[in-house]
Amino acid sequence: MSRRSKALERVAIVVTSFAVAIGAIVLLSGFFASRDQGGVTGVAAGPGLKYRDLGDTPLRPGQARSAYDSNPPTSGAHVPTPVRSDDSVLDDNEILSALSAGDVILIYGGARPPPGLAQLARSITGAAFSPALAQAGQSVILARLPGLDGIIALAWTRMLPVTGIVRVTDENDRALKQFIESWLGSGAPGSGNN
Repeated sequence: MSRRSKALERVAIVVTSFAVAIGAIVLLSGFFASRDQGGVTGVAAGPGLKYRDLGDTPLRPGQARSAYDSNPPTSGAHVPTPVRSDDSVLDDNEILSALSAGDVILIYGGARPPPGLAQLARSITGAAFSPALAQAGQSVILARLPGLDGIIALAWTRMLPVTGIVRVTDENDRALKQFIESWLGSGAPGSGNN
């Protein structure tokens, strides 16, 4: 074989290798792009079930609203109603007003919160509940829902149901603590607390 044919053979090998590499990159890019989650626009991943954002449209009392996609609701139109006290039953308007501001709500089913739940909430916020702290979106609010088994943690577009908790202890509070620390202060877009 002549020098010229060896040089042409090497050039052909380099060109073929380059073409195969480019083809593999194109094929793999298409493969992975087809598995990408469409519609994700920089939303932070984190603990809890994620619900779509139904908005934070303020309503007048008695004005019709669209159905919520979770129970209790995690977002949606509501009559702005500040939470005045915790350890009480909250209606959907109070829940959504608090979540919109950036608060986290811990819902329990008994007449009193499970032992350790209030201590967990206060250990993260560093303060007892106050309406002013709640309106600022910096409160962990305890709420009752008679008949509920376990605890439901709520944040704007997020929910974490935790069953089987009778007492909140250092061993079983990790999920609740992570949820609170991840979402406290993350209210509705445009609320000033997200």
